[in-house]
Amino acid sequence: MPPDPKKEADWFVSTKEMTKEALKLSFQMNRQYTLSKDQYTATMHDNFMALSLAVRDRIVERWIKTQQGYHKKNVRRVYYLSMEFLIGRLMGNNMYNLGIEKQATDALDELGLDMELVREQEVDAGLGNGGLGRLAACFLDSMASLGVPAHGYGIRYDYGIFNQKIKDGFQIELPDEWLRYGNPWEFARPENTVNVRFYGKMQTEHDHKGKVKHKWVNTQDVMAVPYDFPVAGYKNDVVNTLRLWSARGTEEFDFDYFKSGDYAQAVYKKILSENISKVLYPADDISQGKELRLKQEYFFTAASMSDIIRRFKSENSNLHDLPQKIAIQLNDTHPTLAIVELMRLLLDEYDFEWQAAWEVTAKVFAYTNHTLMPEALECWGVDLFEKLLPRHMQIIYDINAFFLKGVSARYPGDIDRLRRMSIIEEGYPKKVRMAYLAIVGSSFVNGVSKLHSDLLQEKLFKDFYDLYPEKFNNKTNGITQRRWLLKANPRLSSLLMEKVGDGWVMDLDKLEKLNTFKSGKAFQERWADIKKKNKESLVRYIASSMKIDLDPESIFDVQIKRIHEYKRQILFAFYIISQYLRLKHDPKEFIYPRTFMIGGKAAPSYHMAKLTIKFINNIADIINRDKGVNNKIKLIFLENYRVSLAEKIFPASDLSEQISTAGTEASGTGNMKFMMNGALTIGTLDGANIEMAQKVGDENIFIFGLKAHEVEALRHKGYHPQNTIEKNPMLKEIFKLIHSGFFSPHDVKLFAPIVQSLTHHDHYLVCADFESYCQKQDEVSRLYLNKEEWTKKSITNVAQSGYFSSDRTIREYAKDVWNVPTGN
Repeated sequence: MPPDPKKEADWFVSTKEMTKEALKLSFQMNRQYTLSKDQYTATMHDNFMALSLAVRDRIVERWIKTQQGYHKKNVRRVYYLSMEFLIGRLMGNNMYNLGIEKQATDALDELGLDMELVREQEVDAGLGNGGLGRLAACFLDSMASLGVPAHGYGIRYDYGIFNQKIKDGFQIELPDEWLRYGNPWEFARPENTVNVRFYGKMQTEHDHKGKVKHKWVNTQDVMAVPYDFPVAGYKNDVVNTLRLWSARGTEEFDFDYFKSGDYAQAVYKKILSENISKVLYPADDISQGKELRLKQEYFFTAASMSDIIRRFKSENSNLHDLPQKIAIQLNDTHPTLAIVELMRLLLDEYDFEWQAAWEVTAKVFAYTNHTLMPEALECWGVDLFEKLLPRHMQIIYDINAFFLKGVSARYPGDIDRLRRMSIIEEGYPKKVRMAYLAIVGSSFVNGVSKLHSDLLQEKLFKDFYDLYPEKFNNKTNGITQRRWLLKANPRLSSLLMEKVGDGWVMDLDKLEKLNTFKSGKAFQERWADIKKKNKESLVRYIASSMKIDLDPESIFDVQIKRIHEYKRQILFAFYIISQYLRLKHDPKEFIYPRTFMIGGKAAPSYHMAKLTIKFINNIADIINRDKGVNNKIKLIFLENYRVSLAEKIFPASDLSEQISTAGTEASGTGNMKFMMNGALTIGTLDGANIEMAQKVGDENIFIFGLKAHEVEALRHKGYHPQNTIEKNPMLKEIFKLIHSGFFSPHDVKLFAPIVQSLTHHDHYLVCADFESYCQKQDEVSRLYLNKEEWTKKSITNVAQSGYFSSDRTIREYAKDVWNVPTGN
């Protein structure tokens, strides 16, 4: 139906209202006047856009008021810098946070539209690769919901994380054109465009007082154009901002080339400039990719620092007061250049003395480390730095000299310590250690789980911890229950609200009240019925999208995460093979049917990870075609794992696979999402699994495998995987099958790299943990036979998940690191 002309005058007034009628009118007006469509010409995507704009209208007023309030009160602000923000779909999240999901659903229903069909039109904003970007998105939600004056900064990639297709079992990467049909949630802010410089050379001059002045000249410039995304808090009228930068050429085209007919060369500089924000994580196994990656890191940090200072100066006059008014959090090492850029601005643009500039800079930043693997810590060649950012290389040398002078004073004569701690790694080629720069230039350094933080202090950054013990702290990661429980699992959320009220939406610890119901048979039956319905929903989705029929009565055993050797998808695959062999050799020993699900993307240049995906798909092909076993076990690879798919999987899962080698996973957040949705966990004592075990009790989690110190001891003693394989008949048979080409009959040697890696090295101890893993999996199957006991443990996991809310993490950052109040 078209909008009622009599009500059109009320359109703008109605954007403040949250009623069904007001939303219906906003939807109709946006469809007609913004999109120029009616009920006959509108596509389903047009209907999505119209509803999004209706929701957005209600956010904007609150957004403006929030930002005006921050400005008028001149509040201390938090700036969260991250290369990734895996925000996924936003319409559902925004409706829930505004408290209008039911009203909007009813409004569409009266217009003859189905909310689920409309919401499915939204494309995931895949501006991240995995846990790092999803954590950043959760943190933005928590900061807004807790009333923390915060701004996120990142890159508006034209193409996000690639779309994954599986063809003949292999991963194929396709462009993620998330902006193809427009994005209703962003606002371009060209008036705040920032000029970012690269290359060039340095000139040294003296001013009239004889002071040395450094001039960066003959640069190649790129324009950073900001796009703002509103981040709505939960029912508190607070709306913060995520600002993402898009690269634009300073010149549209070279007119001289254009006049001569060389049209490609006329726009060459423009295209080259705009490549900076074209794609998330260019391949860095080639020199051009490395250079583009470093360009990206400087591009967004330089633009962000300029913007932060612009905002500071609109409310304050003395840049010496920066530490009193801003706190900048570096989400991993990628934004570390912000430290150097602030030094450059203070020294070269604002005429600070070096010591004064450093005192301001070192008080402003805090650094979160997200990895324990030395090879994952960013190091950039000095030659590349000197070519791309010559002034910054000078400043890094100065910072390093200042820092090493302090180290030398503390540890006189300890040359080896100076070598170990230097920001510049000597050798060929010389490199800049970005993690070391982040530690030196920050007032706080944190890990993201208790084990991770302990290992940073005891192993990876021990020298720095010895020097700066007061800098180091732990902030265990968390997830937002508003997306991952309230939105993702409405059936369970409804039961929780009925039994314990809605307080858990902002205080997840309130779910502990569930412990008083977990032994009640009637409650257990309702709980189990919700899980069954969630499984049936996923079964229908998979049947529709993958043409595979699944048994909802089977155990849904799931591992969904980035494909990497340390996450040990191979260990899970070996267990699946063992169950296949058990059914073939001795079916009476098989305990309970399972549906195995694996999902995740492999980096395009990571050969072993991509081969792992092929291996999993070939196993699935064997199992799923075998009529003798496929009524007992099935294996599916979930193509193109993403946030919106994750929201379907977590509520339906029975068992969560968190099986990384102990001492490798910094924290993990997928483990928390499974836990919050009632899945039980099988895992190693790694990352946040340790704290999960402490919260639920050892009897409510399945822990197996070597501990972190045992892993180190085994490697130190000398680990020989061949001996382990020979002692385990099942493992021996699995390797024999792979070697014989059973899983690759058309290319017997296809999986030889996997065999060779595991039999000669097995760095991540797949073989060493295999027997313990299989024994624990048998415990899982036996427990599942006792549905009452399983359900009780499922309830316990949800009841004890409060600690893993990102609200708790943000409160800790706000109190211990940022020194800002939280409104809740």
